[in-house]
Amino acid sequence: MKTLFKETQRFTQWWLWLLLLGIGYLPIQGIYQQLILGEKFGSKPMFNVGLIVFSVFVYLLIAFFYFLQLKTKITSEEISFKFFPLASKNVKWKEVSSAKIVNYGFVGGWGVRFWTPYGTVYNTKGKIGLAIELKDGDKFLIGTQKETELKNVLKEITSFHEA
Repeated sequence: MKTLFKETQRFTQWWLWLLLLGIGYLPIQGIYQQLILGEKFGSKPMFNVGLIVFSVFVYLLIAFFYFLQLKTKITSEEISFKFFPLASKNVKWKEVSSAKIVNYGFVGGWGVRFWTPYGTVYNTKGKIGLAIELKDGDKFLIGTQKETELKNVLKEITSFHEA
């Protein structure tokens, strides 16, 4: 089975990383001031254990966004994606009733969005995606940054499955 299309996307928006790193600064400042200098951090400081737990949570959140990626792979037999570590799906083309590139606009943010007009949306940025409807009525959309390449692959697959 030859791979016709492959794409890996990550959250690379500068403003998101500025926000996450800004939030990541708070635990560093808190630990330094409260645990190393011995001064209370803020007017209503946390207990030391609470500060450590909060710090671990913040850095796990940052690590989550760092490792989060959407991988899409299309072959002549199937389309598959992995939105590690949240979701993955493999669908045979014979189960698909329609597949088209759409401008889905803003569906309330990025990541995984449920109950949209396109079913479940999986995206990291942008507003262009591959909308898939299955013969059983299930729908989902996978965001893409490679619109032109994906359009060409869809034409190739459509002609392959009509022959």
